[in-house]
Amino acid sequence: MATVPRQFPRRSPRQSSRHATHPVDELLPIPKLALYGFQHVLAFYAAAVIVPVLLGNALGLSRQELVHLINADLLTCGVASIIQAVGVWKVGARLPLVQGVTFTAVSPMIAIGLGAGGGTAGLLVVYGAVITAGIATFVFAPLFSKLVKYFPPVVIGTILTIIGITLIPVALQDAAGGAHLIGTPAYGAPKNLAYALGTLLFILVLVRVGKPFLSSLAVLLGLVAGTTVAWLCGDVDFGAVGESDWFGVTTPFHYGLPRFELLPIAAMLVVMLITMVETTGDVYAIGEITRKKVDADTVARALRADGVATVLGGVLNSFPYVAFAENIGLVRMSKVMSRYVIVAAGLFMVVLGLLPKAGSLVASVPHPVLGGAAVSMFGIVAAVGVQILGKADLREERNTLILAVSLGAALLPTTVTPFFDRMPDDVRAVLNSGITLGALTAITLNLLFNVFTSRSTMEIDWDEVDAEGDGDIGAVAY
Repeated sequence: MATVPRQFPRRSPRQSSRHATHPVDELLPIPKLALYGFQHVLAFYAAAVIVPVLLGNALGLSRQELVHLINADLLTCGVASIIQAVGVWKVGARLPLVQGVTFTAVSPMIAIGLGAGGGTAGLLVVYGAVITAGIATFVFAPLFSKLVKYFPPVVIGTILTIIGITLIPVALQDAAGGAHLIGTPAYGAPKNLAYALGTLLFILVLVRVGKPFLSSLAVLLGLVAGTTVAWLCGDVDFGAVGESDWFGVTTPFHYGLPRFELLPIAAMLVVMLITMVETTGDVYAIGEITRKKVDADTVARALRADGVATVLGGVLNSFPYVAFAENIGLVRMSKVMSRYVIVAAGLFMVVLGLLPKAGSLVASVPHPVLGGAAVSMFGIVAAVGVQILGKADLREERNTLILAVSLGAALLPTTVTPFFDRMPDDVRAVLNSGITLGALTAITLNLLFNVFTSRSTMEIDWDEVDAEGDGDIGAVAY
């Protein structure tokens, strides 16, 4: 295997042969690992804490219980990311993938928890379903990885495009001030949009005119600059930092032993099926970005890591885990592909999970600043999906319909919410998610149009990908 250097200009085979380490396996100096890792944490943090915040508020947890959920989530995110990046036995893809709580599980977990009475009693039923689903994911990972041939570029590309498109509104809500301000005069205030736009423009300028090192830190520097400006304008409150404890340890089964009930387990199994498809898409996306060849074994190892992380989440009072798409966008933007950067990010997350005061400091980054940075990263996820769709023959009417109908289905939950309000709770828990509904639609239509009809499906041609390596992400010869 031979690679081009960090700037990724083209070289002759003789020149390239002297560089035997793939960028994914490159061990950077510790200062760079720390900077790039912390950038991933900042890009990831808001999305990492939003799931426990949404669930905790929906179930009526106290502030102390909610803080514990956040700490448990961060700690488990860190451990799971390290396992995914480093790899232990046949667990972990050994790729620069950050693990985080899947948004797909939010609505089902809220429905399960409320159905069990809410509060900590509801959490116990949620954790029983989470642990069971995690075990199932680990066990069926090898079988699922062999089904990759049924997920051609039109399916993987559609799912990634849907993930990006459905996440962009989350970033735009942050840019407007945050979902918690909806319905108030502050939501969409010019000041919030100015912070978001200023952060985004700062990032774009660094990427356009900055030297490679500064360009690779564009998101981190954008978040720091945006927060500094907001602080100087009096719009950053560090009061919560002083009120937070210095040290807090997450103990297993903090709320009590989990309860295992059939219907909640069934709902969570459906969630994990979608999560497995999402992780498969993310693994191929990071392979596309880093020019690291992905096969069924890579997918199986990534899925096992999801299963282990999900079981660990249920034990440590957290939730189901998946490879985080927004950090894939950051890898593409920064061009820093080392998986050891993710290890550094994982260590930061473990520390934040043990130090509530440090976590509160990171949480002080204003929503509009986070939104401005997230717009670019979520958009890149969608762009990677479009890039993979380019490998599908969209002149073929069936492939076009798979993409078109799946996009429409993905937008349904956010545009016609009353439709889902009239559904039974168990059905709504599964389908009231754009990512879930869009992914299920793409998978089902591909089976009907391309699999059950014995029509050949096009798989991603990695030899062609390698030959077409472009200058901004480098090429690898195998």
